[in-house]
Amino acid sequence: MYFRRIRELREDRDLTQAAAAAYLNMHRSVYRRYESGEREIPVWAAIALAELYRVSTDYLLGRTDRPSPPGKK
Repeated sequence: MYFRRIRELREDRDLTQAAAAAYLNMHRSVYRRYESGEREIPVWAAIALAELYRVSTDYLLGRTDRPSPPGKK
């Protein structure tokens, strides 16, 4: 599920939940619910996180195991 992937991506980049929440301009407790799977992530937040982590939204949402579309790095 996407909530595991957004946590892994955040941790791989040594970001805190507070830093990710600040990037999304939201309270940490709201972001925490995305990572725990308690709350569905809105489309705008998924797009923003994909841009932050430089991955495709399909990768972020767990639809593919390729971080980027073919031909992109």
